[in-house]
Amino acid sequence: MLPVEHNDPINSKILAISEDKIEGFVREPFLEIGRRAEVAVETVTARIAAMLRAGTIRRVRQTLLATNLADGALVAWKVPPEKIDAAFDWMFQRDPFSGHVVLRSTDTLTAGSEYKLWTTLKVPHGFSLQRHGELLAEKVGAEHFRLMPAKGIFTLGVGHVRRKTIEPGSKAQEPAKMIVVEAAELSEREWSVLLALKREFTPDEIHESPWITRAAEAGVAVDEFYKIAEQLTKRKILGRFSTFLEHVKPSSGGVRVTRFNALFHWAVPTGREIEAGGEVGRHHILTHCYWREAGPHFRNVNIMAVAHGTDKQLLLEHKTAIDRHLEASCIPVSYTNVFWGGRSEIKPSEISPQAYRVWLNEIAA
Repeated sequence: MLPVEHNDPINSKILAISEDKIEGFVREPFLEIGRRAEVAVETVTARIAAMLRAGTIRRVRQTLLATNLADGALVAWKVPPEKIDAAFDWMFQRDPFSGHVVLRSTDTLTAGSEYKLWTTLKVPHGFSLQRHGELLAEKVGAEHFRLMPAKGIFTLGVGHVRRKTIEPGSKAQEPAKMIVVEAAELSEREWSVLLALKREFTPDEIHESPWITRAAEAGVAVDEFYKIAEQLTKRKILGRFSTFLEHVKPSSGGVRVTRFNALFHWAVPTGREIEAGGEVGRHHILTHCYWREAGPHFRNVNIMAVAHGTDKQLLLEHKTAIDRHLEASCIPVSYTNVFWGGRSEIKPSEISPQAYRVWLNEIAA
């Protein structure tokens, strides 16, 4: 039997590349992972398939920059305590357009700490985020919700294995560049290829040339599939080819990849969001960094970032290092806080307009 824990030396070499280093569409992604990790492709495919079967890896897929394909937002929900577990279950099990579903708490009572349920939400273009939120609020008994669309993206990745050894304050030489969120339109053929691209891989599909059967699924020749996928990459519609670890729950062997999930908040002056996001987003510990407007319920926070780790105090030291960097960069911060993740479930958000219409009919029935 092959080792299936993330901290096995060979698995760690593979995961350090496969989590978030394969940018865009690659024709032979597992071969590329092996090349960069200096591990034979046969070993790469065998190890990834074994970790997927064991649940150490929760999914293998081509990611999308779905902010360009659907209207999206981070959503904070104020739900009565007696309804919050049922609300969590409904969002995770019944709403395919809600991705991350997380219960969050703060160390002290503070602005927004009554908003304990947090989700990410994607709604296909042509449909309303606000109306979707209202439908969910009716279903789960939420008293209030706050939609926080991304106005800009500074950091977006995973790389939990690689980030385990990062020291507080470690950062890129230059500020992170902001990716502007803008809508993209696709043809029917492009949608067919995209839907085939984004479907999760089963263990049996993990081999050297995984896209051949997906091209047949999309109803196009392999060369055309490659051409469309590469065009989608250039248009910033495709993200990374990634292996996603089960980073919250322990593996079958009781090993955790991470233990703590911190959502950092900063309120910076209006007009300095791009500068502040660039300075925050350059820090290597962060998996996500966005410009989002949280509003008065959260004391007008406008820069948010996420970091994961196994040591809560170490994550706070990373936060302190970022705070000091902002101060050294002469960027005023009127308010800052940390929301800690507890119970969580993660799934890719559906983005298909057709799937959305079906869902609306189902919940209305």
